[in-house]
Amino acid sequence: MTDMADDMLAESPLPPQDDTPLVLGVRSSLTGRRWLWRDPEITRDAGVTARMGMAIMQQAGVPEIVGRMLAMRGIAPDGVTDFLTPTLRALMPDPACLTDMDRAAQRLTQAITAGETVGVFGDYDVDGACSAALLTHFLRQMGCRVITHVPDRMSEGYGPNTPALEAMIADGAGLIVCVDCGTAASDVLSPLSARADIIVLDHHKVQGDLPRIVATVNPNRPDCASRLNGSCAAAVTFMSVVATAGILRRQGWFENRPAPQLMDYLDLVALASVCDVMPLTGLNRAFVTQGMKIMARRQRTGLNALMEVAGVTDPLSAFTCGFALGPRINAGGRIAESGLGLELLLCEDALEARRLAERLDAVNRRRQTVETDILDIAMDMAARQREEGHAVLLLCGRDWHPGVVGIVAGRVKEKFNRPVLVGAMLEDGTVKGSARSVPGIDLGTAIIAARQAGHLTSGGGHAMAAGFGLRADDIPALHEFLNERLSTAAALPDAVDLSIEGIVGVAAASVELASDIGRLAPFGAGNDEPLLALPRVRVVRADRIGREGNTLRLLIEGEGGGPRLKALLFRAGDNPMTPVLEDRNAAPLHLAGWLRAESWNGRTTASFFIRDAAFAN
Repeated sequence: MTDMADDMLAESPLPPQDDTPLVLGVRSSLTGRRWLWRDPEITRDAGVTARMGMAIMQQAGVPEIVGRMLAMRGIAPDGVTDFLTPTLRALMPDPACLTDMDRAAQRLTQAITAGETVGVFGDYDVDGACSAALLTHFLRQMGCRVITHVPDRMSEGYGPNTPALEAMIADGAGLIVCVDCGTAASDVLSPLSARADIIVLDHHKVQGDLPRIVATVNPNRPDCASRLNGSCAAAVTFMSVVATAGILRRQGWFENRPAPQLMDYLDLVALASVCDVMPLTGLNRAFVTQGMKIMARRQRTGLNALMEVAGVTDPLSAFTCGFALGPRINAGGRIAESGLGLELLLCEDALEARRLAERLDAVNRRRQTVETDILDIAMDMAARQREEGHAVLLLCGRDWHPGVVGIVAGRVKEKFNRPVLVGAMLEDGTVKGSARSVPGIDLGTAIIAARQAGHLTSGGGHAMAAGFGLRADDIPALHEFLNERLSTAAALPDAVDLSIEGIVGVAAASVELASDIGRLAPFGAGNDEPLLALPRVRVVRADRIGREGNTLRLLIEGEGGGPRLKALLFRAGDNPMTPVLEDRNAAPLHLAGWLRAESWNGRTTASFFIRDAAFAN
């Protein structure tokens, strides 16, 4: 192992020729990354950052390191309170700012006061399940009979379809609400609008004409001036419920009836916001912060059962949503029954909820196996395409399950830093797939353009994620079109630079520091968890733990000894850092990662979660 370390040191590239400030001089880490300061313009003069952090510390009463991190995020002293303790009272606008919201709320109010049967049609992902559960629960609480439907990924595909909607109408639905879908379904919804009123509560990009229906509430429609385009469908649904409850309250509906506790729905909004990778800034930050408090009460029977099955313990976090709860709710829609997630979120019987949660957990384990079978092949294909100079990686295979191609696309994107499309070739000669992008590359718009150009039979989504369908014979033409349209992606580095926010010695990596940094949570898109660098670290002990030994647990200390710190590396099996970290004779290392305070059995300790490593010069 020592020889390999020496070889890697000898092959380290020369320092950069520009004046970009490097953290600890790391230009090429063990994973090929540069370590840069989060805000190079500020950090060129460390005194500027220190002064800004000091001003925030003095005016907002926060620790100095939190002040500096807030300064790096561009938070002014007068905005610190809303950032650290975001509230709906301060950040939520009047729902009427969303185009068509008044029409949607009025029609929902009419359905409630008339005791109508309402159909709720949702998507099969977490956002769709949370949106459908939120609206269904509200309408049932208001006395409506609600019919729900989540389309089967394999037999029905994404979005509203005529047979399912006609079945709702035949079952008595005079109003149908499509959540997390419907904006691009004008061909399906418009003809049915004569037989039932239809509302769309969505956030996907607009493709062509909007449906001719009662209302399409979507912050991403071109004529919506709400500036809420970073909201998920569950957030749009929540605001629709708020607007509807407001009308009912003004009409005196709650004078002899209990009013709904609308804040209790925020656990669903928080879960959807995190899992749909919405930016955790502004209003979304308030939704997630307040929603995590509701979730911690464990009052939603189905969600509580899922947390128990997933082994989730307090304190809850965005990480809990994104890596423990979300994948299990998604699993049903990916490779099993599409409505399982919604069924669980609506379940109020503890025994039945436990059964559904265990079922989703088992399905998720099966999903992981299916994903692993595809991933190795996809990685090899991606490596070849990258070597050929493709700006976009387009990977398709027979016998690939359509339900996991999105996850595979995400993993390939992480490794190669390119927009990635992964498709499953079906027996009828078509391809169904999912796409994931990288920051700065609007893949959703490119997918829509490809559909309009005739290269796709279906497609749409966000800047960072999309779905698509095409004939297998059209794969080469699609690849050429996307390569040309997204040509700037070809110049992206193979590894994304790391944005470091501070250098901390092992001895200073304390529980107190971890807790101070935790005040910046919730972390996620738009508010990355602060990456710290630990300089000149030695590994004292290394153990493989977890299923199949895929997690590396370390005990580390500073080069001169002193206090020791626990560190963890996930997905260690195929990680280029693993052999170096396991080598007790390796040269001193710089580590980059996240410092977190973890509680277990009443004891709180600090742990360092490794993101990258580099040899110390």
